[in-house]
Amino acid sequence: MSGEMVQKSDFIRQIIQEDRQNGKRGGRVQTRFPPEPNGFLHIGHAKSICLNFGLGRDFDGPCFLRFDDTNPATEEEIFIRSIQEDVKWLGFDWGVNLRYASDYFEQIYQGAEKLITLGKAFVCDLSSDQMRELRGVPGTPGVNSPHRERSVEENLDLFRRMRAGEFADGSHTLRAKIDMASPNFNLRDPVLYRIKRDPHPRTGTTWVIYPMYDYAHALSDAIEGTTHSICTLEFEDHRPLYDWCLETLGFGERPQQIEFARLEVTYLLTSKRKLKELVETKVVSGWSDPRMPTLAGFRRRGVPPEALRDLCERVGVAKNAQSVEIELLDHCIRESLDSQAARVLVVQKPLRITLTNWPAEELRWIEAPLHPTKTEMGTRKMALARELVIEESDFMLEPAKKFFRLAPGKEVRLRYGPIIRCDEVEKNEAGEVVGLKCTFDPDSLDPSKEQRKVKGVIHWVARDHGVACEVRNYDRLFAAPNPANVEEGEDYRKNLNPKSLEVLTGLAEAHLGGVAEGVRLQFERMGYYVIEQSANGGGLIVNRTVTLRDSWAKEVAKD
Repeated sequence: MSGEMVQKSDFIRQIIQEDRQNGKRGGRVQTRFPPEPNGFLHIGHAKSICLNFGLGRDFDGPCFLRFDDTNPATEEEIFIRSIQEDVKWLGFDWGVNLRYASDYFEQIYQGAEKLITLGKAFVCDLSSDQMRELRGVPGTPGVNSPHRERSVEENLDLFRRMRAGEFADGSHTLRAKIDMASPNFNLRDPVLYRIKRDPHPRTGTTWVIYPMYDYAHALSDAIEGTTHSICTLEFEDHRPLYDWCLETLGFGERPQQIEFARLEVTYLLTSKRKLKELVETKVVSGWSDPRMPTLAGFRRRGVPPEALRDLCERVGVAKNAQSVEIELLDHCIRESLDSQAARVLVVQKPLRITLTNWPAEELRWIEAPLHPTKTEMGTRKMALARELVIEESDFMLEPAKKFFRLAPGKEVRLRYGPIIRCDEVEKNEAGEVVGLKCTFDPDSLDPSKEQRKVKGVIHWVARDHGVACEVRNYDRLFAAPNPANVEEGEDYRKNLNPKSLEVLTGLAEAHLGGVAEGVRLQFERMGYYVIEQSANGGGLIVNRTVTLRDSWAKEVAKD
């Protein structure tokens, strides 16, 4: 659609609309999503993906997927593949516009030589510690490098020898010659190139010098023809360097860098460095662990991509830093799943029930809807037999005043089934309840009879006609709203939630025996789940996506 037809409105879209109206850059709009392939994408990247690809969609312009692969020491092919999978899973497609900063390494290098020729860059022999010491502190100017006034000829010779591999890693850098007295530290003669002999995932050992991110990012944008370079707020102080690089090198209509507030969600950690630590120290099973805030983790946990898009839409695009309550994320997930997830019964902590007045060999199949309002989803058949299981928590030997589930002498209705009454409690030698003997009301199964009401309704599964099921109840990985906010010297991992994963062996109704991997379901009264491994795949495994309601506050209160 054209820019004039855009329905959404935010400060970035307003800037773009004004640019188009003024004929800036010929009215053209081109954006890019530029991840570094040094880890998996997390929820913060979801907002950037939705924004950049959304702008391209709304203004009839391409959005490039470009990997800013300038640091071979941290980049891996697995990260490149996962990022592409995540962008597509979220619902976006770059088409033919897949690029890498490494595609432009020669042009970026030639740009550096031009800076040297212009007297705007020099080769420096200082170590990183020495540079840091001379850089100064806020309010105090830095000190020029002793190598700052090298001649153009000497700098070109040294830089070309750096490229040829004559020098050791860390022995030389190429630095911009800007202003060591600038209040913006990014302009205090920043490093543009460093020597690294790590093999690159795409270029192998062709290069032994690599451009720094800020420099390569600016030139990549300009080379590609980006019109609006959309970045998060932490790059606001980098914008003067971005502009300096492009202006000094003489690029004509340059990209405009615009910063927006990144998406931060309470209880979630979005530091790639810390997420990598969690993976490497085996706190989690990997980048796609369902407790991780990575898009791969959300996908494995069964979160629909439209729920994340909805969250980004609700949060909007702001100029100031913002933190979103995790309850809003959970609400978006539930709202998305409510209409699409079939309802089934799964008992997670089974307690055996014997219906003493049910014929021992009789098996009856009850037809139950797969969704309470969407009749088009159809029905499934549930086995009803003499031996059943219910949740341990649905029975109480000495019931509290407002406990309306099963207790000695009390009645409940089985969901879609009959009313039963607990007549006898079976205990083991330790005095623990191991089973219940109940009777069912035959009239409660007869649709021609008037049905009486009881207060409690519980779920159940026929003991010998269900599917064994490993239930993985995932919860928040951290127990603190701001996991990274710790006192100096403390480890952020002290905020880890020791109850972030509960693994149970339960019993699912027979219908789940034929459900495929990746299908999302609502376990009635328990929450939303996704099939991690189907029963045909060697054993049914399910992951909890989200509870039916926010039970976190109640659980914390209990503790």
